[in-house]
Amino acid sequence: MKQSKLFIKTRKEVPADADSINASYLIRACFVQKQMAGVHALLPLGLKVVKKIEDIIRQEMNTIGGQEILMNVLQPKELWDETGRSESAVDILYKFQDSRGKDLLLAPTHEEQVIDIFRSHIKSYKDLPLSLYQFQTKFRNEPRAKSGLLRGREFIMKDMYSFHATEEDFNSYYEKAKAAYLKLFKRFDLNTKLTQASGGIFSEFSHEFQVLTPVGEDTIYYCDKCDYTVNKEIAKVKEGDKCLECDGTIIMDRGIEVGNIFPLSTKYTKAMKTTVKVKDGSEANVIMGCYGIGIERAMATVVETHYDSAKNKMVWPEEIAPFAVHLISLYKNKETEKLYDEFIQKGVEVLYDDRDISAGEKFAEADLVGCPKRIIVSEKSISSGGAEYTDLISGESKIVSMGGVVEVMA
Repeated sequence: MKQSKLFIKTRKEVPADADSINASYLIRACFVQKQMAGVHALLPLGLKVVKKIEDIIRQEMNTIGGQEILMNVLQPKELWDETGRSESAVDILYKFQDSRGKDLLLAPTHEEQVIDIFRSHIKSYKDLPLSLYQFQTKFRNEPRAKSGLLRGREFIMKDMYSFHATEEDFNSYYEKAKAAYLKLFKRFDLNTKLTQASGGIFSEFSHEFQVLTPVGEDTIYYCDKCDYTVNKEIAKVKEGDKCLECDGTIIMDRGIEVGNIFPLSTKYTKAMKTTVKVKDGSEANVIMGCYGIGIERAMATVVETHYDSAKNKMVWPEEIAPFAVHLISLYKNKETEKLYDEFIQKGVEVLYDDRDISAGEKFAEADLVGCPKRIIVSEKSISSGGAEYTDLISGESKIVSMGGVVEVMA
């Protein structure tokens, strides 16, 4: 992509209503546009990152047997009447009537519809386990929309629902999902702590994937020696206590919850009269699990942990960066154009700054775009033997011959 053609209009000033690093950066760098509190439009750069996040999640969910579907945001109220959530969840629901007087709502989550789909097609334990997931927009009348894209009213979520005939089968799948989540967050370069949290009425625990950062909304306690980590809401320890599982010491910190998984047991399947025939011929309520990741929330968390405010600089992890390399020409467009064509032919995602502006402006904007690798072609680099190659993640910088630039990206 030539930068002269890219829809990107960066800002020098911090937005007056930016209440977080992610809000400030993503708006200034033209990744998103804020429409209102808790509602952001994805612009070309932001959408590229979001799609890469989705692709990674899709790969990992498929690996554990997930099958992708796409459910509906617009849903009939009577579906939610079956579980009672049309009234119990009234505080977050967007509810209205259409021109014919039919009661509708915008789905904040999709347990009801996925169960309706399941019960329409699955009747026997022989078709289980089954795991269905989607990437879908959610609408929640969030009373505390804040922290940029971390807490919104309209947002994309990957929600997956698994169905099982036995607790043993559910527990086995739950562990696979737990491992898949740890793996995919690592691919985002997010160091998550698997955190015990309240299981509510469903189980003793659910599990959150927390990223330690001072701006996190959650307080968590974790051991300095083992993996014991617990959310404050259920903690039986405090900072400085001895760990309940080893001789380590408990540390208190803040965290952003980037994902969660939890048992649903048979709460919703019982309410919606959803059963399968088991081996002895009897009918059994289906056991469910739920597995969620907020997509923009994950992007915002990467920003919170990878943006250098002092240097006004962002470096995206390689797998989710908007472009693999930022190719910058300093008055050497003829030479740089050849490199650009080579990158395109090799299928390398490249952003080529071909604009007729100052070097300072180009570098300032490159720091905001945040590509993990940068190649500069200038009179100085050519006289030194080629192009200046910099890996902004490792800090490696060197001169590479013009004929070897594309290969160095391999």
